[in-house]
Amino acid sequence: MASSNSSDSSTPAELAAPYGSGPAGASAAAPSDTPASGTAGTGDGGTGAAAEAARKPAARIRTHHLHQAKVNGERFAMLTAYDQYTAEIFDQAGIEVLLVGDSASNNVFGNETSLPVTVDELLPLCRAVARSARRALVVADLPFGSYEVSAQQAVATGVRFLKEGLAHAVKIEGGKFYAETVRAMVQAGIPVMAHIGFTPQSEHSLGGYRVQGRGDDAQRLIDDAVALADAGAFSVLMEMVPAATAAAVDAAVDVPTVGIGAGSATTGQVLVWQDMAGLRGGKMAKFVKQYADLRTSLSDAAKAYGDDVRSGQFPGPEHSF
Repeated sequence: MASSNSSDSSTPAELAAPYGSGPAGASAAAPSDTPASGTAGTGDGGTGAAAEAARKPAARIRTHHLHQAKVNGERFAMLTAYDQYTAEIFDQAGIEVLLVGDSASNNVFGNETSLPVTVDELLPLCRAVARSARRALVVADLPFGSYEVSAQQAVATGVRFLKEGLAHAVKIEGGKFYAETVRAMVQAGIPVMAHIGFTPQSEHSLGGYRVQGRGDDAQRLIDDAVALADAGAFSVLMEMVPAATAAAVDAAVDVPTVGIGAGSATTGQVLVWQDMAGLRGGKMAKFVKQYADLRTSLSDAAKAYGDDVRSGQFPGPEHSF
């Protein structure tokens, strides 16, 4: 994905916040008159266009940057994050979007599904991620039961996630039935990512974890995506959808799409970070690619620590005052 500092005729450069932007964080980007650390100099003493771009602090990823990525045929990455350190690490690694997912229910709180997690449980996690990510767009899931009753309930919950959780956008599950809900939220100033296909909050009504959009059912997902995009959703996420169906959905909407088990035609891809990094045990879904084996690494470290404590090797003289 192109740097968010780039500009074009359709995306004006972002201005400084007119009413202040709060205290500068300790890890905030360098001032605009200081070259970024590690940036190579130019033959003209660092006065070229590349050097000028390097002097600019990293700008926040916004929803219009994701839209521009689709227009430009570029891709962006999205990972879940639920705490300070993963948010900081993924942000510094260049992940464009961080999702404070209701998947915290079964990846943080120990539930079997995403259904039990509450707004009050997710809000502190969201605050931790938003406070720690300097560049990434932070999207928060609205958990089951927090938006289905009415558009007014959805707006009220969305407001809480932006005000109390410091999120930049929210995500809700469901098809075109929720188009008017999305419209009300967007009109209230809440950016909304729509989630179609397999929607985990509806696993009981869907009959379990089942691929959606096969065969004749593909048109339903296309209709859902079009209705939600028309209502103002800035992106449509598709989960467990055949690649051909996902490609058809992506072609039918102007907004960027995000896939998880939906093939490679989407603008973005998302994974639960504990799956991606190999922290969670057990069988992985077909669409998961593991990039590390943190479960083994942490287990080995814990065993080594326990052995050292029991044998008296830790703490040693070098660890004592």
